[in-house]
Amino acid sequence: MADKKRKKVLVTDPISKEGIEVLLKKAQVDIKAGLKPEEITAIIGEYDALIVRSQTKVTAAIIEAGKNLQVIARAGVGIDNVDVEAATRCGIVVINAPTGNTVSAAEHAIALILALARNIPQANTSLKSCAWKRSEFMGTELRGKTLGIIGLGNVGSEVAKRAQAFEMRLIGTDPLVSVEYAKKIGVKLVDMKKLLKESDFITLHIPLTPQTKGYIGAKELAMVKPNLRIVNCARGGLIDDNALVKAIQDKKVAGAAVDVFEKEPCTDSVLFSEDRIIVTPHLGASTTEAQVLAARDVAEQIVDIFQGLPARAAINVPYITSETLTVLEPYLKLANSLCKLVYKLAGGQSKTIRIKYNGDIANYDTNPIKAAVIGGILEGFSEERVNIVNYNVIAAKRGLTIVEEKEATCANYASLLTVEITTTEGVWAVAGTIMHNEAHIVRIKDYWLDIVPTPDSYFLFSDHRDRPGFIGAVGKITGDANVNISSMHLGRLKPRGQALLVLNLDEPLPEKAQRQILAIPDVYSVKLVAL
Repeated sequence: MADKKRKKVLVTDPISKEGIEVLLKKAQVDIKAGLKPEEITAIIGEYDALIVRSQTKVTAAIIEAGKNLQVIARAGVGIDNVDVEAATRCGIVVINAPTGNTVSAAEHAIALILALARNIPQANTSLKSCAWKRSEFMGTELRGKTLGIIGLGNVGSEVAKRAQAFEMRLIGTDPLVSVEYAKKIGVKLVDMKKLLKESDFITLHIPLTPQTKGYIGAKELAMVKPNLRIVNCARGGLIDDNALVKAIQDKKVAGAAVDVFEKEPCTDSVLFSEDRIIVTPHLGASTTEAQVLAARDVAEQIVDIFQGLPARAAINVPYITSETLTVLEPYLKLANSLCKLVYKLAGGQSKTIRIKYNGDIANYDTNPIKAAVIGGILEGFSEERVNIVNYNVIAAKRGLTIVEEKEATCANYASLLTVEITTTEGVWAVAGTIMHNEAHIVRIKDYWLDIVPTPDSYFLFSDHRDRPGFIGAVGKITGDANVNISSMHLGRLKPRGQALLVLNLDEPLPEKAQRQILAIPDVYSVKLVAL
């Protein structure tokens, strides 16, 4: 029997030959680096797979022109340059190599920590200019110093392992790893404020999302020790560049090392003006070993997909039938709102995530909803995009327990989706349903209410004791702050007992006003959430 037509793979960025060799056993490979977007669009229809690194931007136009594309592969960790939503719409699997450069990136972070501690680049430049200024480059030992690690995913965990060899004290923040996992890698979990105040060195290892953009700014830098040295090998934009430069110039921060920039290639930045900031041109993954591992990883996954096997590092949710999607799509959006809400209301370190399906929805394959829930909760603190293929693996790596419950009956609604998260500080549950094709959040903890999450909406949650005059006091504070209340919901367990006030606001309530509400007698907590 004749062989089926060989698959065609287009490679538009340079990758290691080891990956090409894997592909050549099963497919025709065309290497065409440096193509313009319109040139890729013109030829992509011929190919079954596309491999890129960071240079090629895989836009919706390219994806929609790829009528035969089965897979888009990013030979590296990030997928910032791939329009994943467009790929999902077109039924194209997006894959990456999430662990290929883990060690390389971790080693580069350690290298920059050492360079900061011993002023290595500055001393090198000085001596090569024929100046022997030994006394100007007095350094500091790492032994005994506190290293704050923001994000304990793949790279952050590897940094922790290596930092222990320097006898450093390790603290970290990542709400989506268990206390047991952090202890296993030698890290004491703390909140962000404590990490900022206690660290001698800080290293970031979280993704860039709308939630993490500007994660460290002037407010955060005002809390740190004046001897702090900070390293960013994760993503440009996590640190406010202008605030960092000012903090160093004002001697509120001792120095920084930055390997990543908001726009790359970057040849002009405010960071370049300050000698106490070390910069490198995104070298985190620039080792021979990392490039070989990443290329071979994506090549093997592409071959698996061509053979009808699942990819081990798929980024997006695999294709589901249009009939099932019609039913599930509103619940995927509802799951996103429930996740954002429960994640922001719950405090402490996560232990267990429980997903409950009641009513008609329990009769369907709910794996896509489960993936949406886990992905929504991890969003903003995992460098890996979570989907139906990998959510169990990622949850297990982070020490999280995922429990699902299904019941075909539902007392009050046709279907009810509940997301419950157990943390070191207690249990939070939120539930929602779909009515008239619109998402409604109908339960928060033990309180039944009805909230409709809308784009750009802000909700203020106040846990308090029900008593006369409370709502009026809150209304006065929001009014004095010139913040408009569009709707109000109040749930209570009994008269003058525990109660929950939910205000839908047209704009965010300033922190000062939030503190004023918290100062009202018998108010236990105040939280502002954007849904």
